[in-house]
Amino acid sequence: MRNILVLTLLLLFGGCSPGVSGHSDFIDAVQQRAVPIESDADLDRIAAAVPNSRLILIGESTHGTAEFYRKRAEITKRLIERGDISFVAVEGDWAALHRLNTHVKSDLAGEEQDLSVLLEQLTRWPQWMWANEEVKEFLVWLQAHNARLPHAQRIGFYGMDVYGQWESLDMLLLYLREHAGDHFSDLEEKAACFTTYGRNEWVYGRAAAAGRISCRQEIQDLVAYLDSAGEELASLDADAYFAALQNAYVVQNAEAYFRLAVQGGPEAWNSRVSHMNDTVNKLLARYGNDSRGVVWAHNTHVGDARATRMAEQGLVNIGTLSRKEQGRDQVYSIGFSTYTGRVMAGSSWGSPAMRMEVPRGMPGSLEAKLNATGLEKFYLLFDEDDRAPTGAFLKPLGHRAIGVVYNPRNEQGNYVPTVVPERYDMLIFIRETDTVTPLGD
Repeated sequence: MRNILVLTLLLLFGGCSPGVSGHSDFIDAVQQRAVPIESDADLDRIAAAVPNSRLILIGESTHGTAEFYRKRAEITKRLIERGDISFVAVEGDWAALHRLNTHVKSDLAGEEQDLSVLLEQLTRWPQWMWANEEVKEFLVWLQAHNARLPHAQRIGFYGMDVYGQWESLDMLLLYLREHAGDHFSDLEEKAACFTTYGRNEWVYGRAAAAGRISCRQEIQDLVAYLDSAGEELASLDADAYFAALQNAYVVQNAEAYFRLAVQGGPEAWNSRVSHMNDTVNKLLARYGNDSRGVVWAHNTHVGDARATRMAEQGLVNIGTLSRKEQGRDQVYSIGFSTYTGRVMAGSSWGSPAMRMEVPRGMPGSLEAKLNATGLEKFYLLFDEDDRAPTGAFLKPLGHRAIGVVYNPRNEQGNYVPTVVPERYDMLIFIRETDTVTPLGD
């Protein structure tokens, strides 16, 4: 509690604009503590430093940087090889990625062409986030690793986001058509309410927010039916039932998310985050009391929001919720940072992906100070001493966050004031980075 109070005062009054100079003690502390990353052996040491927490959250400061994807995958491979990881949950669509999950847990080891086809079917924008060579390389490895394990021990790969609701709805209806019997016509009619306005979620959201339509009850009825028939349906095929129920949750929570999103405010963000966090919790429950999971998402999701000004704005994230629910020692968070390079992003929502230049980190920012060490690649481990009020790392600094939409000309707005050791347990810095490689690029 004391740390949280100190942190709140620092964020409110300490000042952390990227342009603020000083904090040389921070640079000195980094130079003393930085562990260079020069070979695969260094990645082994990174993985070995991760404790046996129930959840390992691995971030990225952009959604389009190859080095983040590769390092995250290599760390995850090493954690899986330790033998106690049950699943990887990522910031992607449940329905679309469930096909990948089925594939990598199947006996089709070596069917790389089929995996490429499945990845290329990820057509919802931003496609490059998952339909890229870096993800493919990891999934090829995961499939081969799973082939050596009994079916019950194979590691899953799941989407946890609230988007992709129309594909989830279609997959849910296919499941209900086969299993709902005489109830199907009524359930199909309820589902049709949400597809009003040509399956345009934003038009629906505006109409629902204005009170012209509401499908909340109809979608809740779909979930209620699956809940009520759960024992019978799970006895037929527990995996298929779990996937169908999760598709229903996606539809239900997407309806709420888009209704809230058009109104603005923190409620929409928190609605989406709650869905992602709930999905992770359902996966933990599905795999059992001893299960452990790895989560891949943006730094803004995995780093504790209370270590930034997000909390002041009423925003939560997976890092905050999971630490509260699982316990501080049961959640380990790893963040990423880069100083300059290139990134894959769009200039606006839905626009074509472009390779954009990432400007050098702004003076006084976390990125600029990490670069000042003179090291190309390194990682930092944080402990309780670093979180003490006198810790050298406890001074707030602007920490760059690049999303799927990026405007390099608006750099000031891309920085999140951050108390680093409260936000992460480990931070990985790569000075210069390049774009992910979209499939077929």
